[in-house]
Amino acid sequence: MTETTPAAPDLDRAIGFTIPERHARGRLVRLGPVLGQILHAHAYPPAIELILAEALTLTALLGSLLKDAGGQLTLQAQTRNGVISLLVCDYRGGEIRGYVQYDADKMAEAGPSPSLFALFGTGYLAITFDQAATKERYQGIVPLDGDSLAAAAESYFLQSEQIPSLVRLGVHRGADGELVAGGLFLQHLPEGEEGRERIHTRLDHPEWEHVAALGGTMAADELADPALPLETLIWRLFNEEEEVRVLGETALGRGCRCDPTYIASVIAKFGPEQRAEMADANGIITVDCAFCAQQFPVSLADVVTPPL
Repeated sequence: MTETTPAAPDLDRAIGFTIPERHARGRLVRLGPVLGQILHAHAYPPAIELILAEALTLTALLGSLLKDAGGQLTLQAQTRNGVISLLVCDYRGGEIRGYVQYDADKMAEAGPSPSLFALFGTGYLAITFDQAATKERYQGIVPLDGDSLAAAAESYFLQSEQIPSLVRLGVHRGADGELVAGGLFLQHLPEGEEGRERIHTRLDHPEWEHVAALGGTMAADELADPALPLETLIWRLFNEEEEVRVLGETALGRGCRCDPTYIASVIAKFGPEQRAEMADANGIITVDCAFCAQQFPVSLADVVTPPL
């Protein structure tokens, strides 16, 4: 009898796939250590950690769709009357980051398992795609009036692009307290103008309905199980299809871009008088990064005014 070595956990990556006969495409993502790196920088309550983990997973799902290597996806949820006043995540080149601003008193009143409405009230979700190569920006805004961030993302694609989509998210907290999160994104993929006309004018999409029905069977605990390779999840859903093409994978990591040199270059864009007002008595400007919860002191003497 021989011993088998357990497979390494499948974490911090995304893969894409297409189902040609169904004119559909999909993405799967799972996050593990990268979540810990982001969350450990803050002292968030468990409920805030869970919603940020979902948001980061959604950001990785949608951001990994970008074909422009220098492009960026930004996900922002905002409200005036919820526990959370602002949630921001972004993705660029396989790197994700995110943070939450929230009211601690309202959080205590909401209890340990608040609903999406309790967290965001009458908030909205904005998803922005920035294309670095063409300098184009696409943004869609939808209300957070469903029961999940996944539902809001589906509304975004239906309203902004008029393309049926399915989003599933799952988050699990292990015995060690660490979070693992996974996500599935499926979308009808029209072919040319004829395909797009079909999407816009027909109410029934049998090919898409079949794909969505299968995707809807994916359980949250499967998405967040690091022992299940992402390829296995694709096989479980679509093993009866004539052809499923698995595309390239994307490694995911934490990416906060707040290095001292970059911060100094941003400060340099302000005039000398404005910079002097920002500085303390010792000539130091202290910049707080909301993403990584670090402070970056910059000396006025080190700031070089850019040439005109």
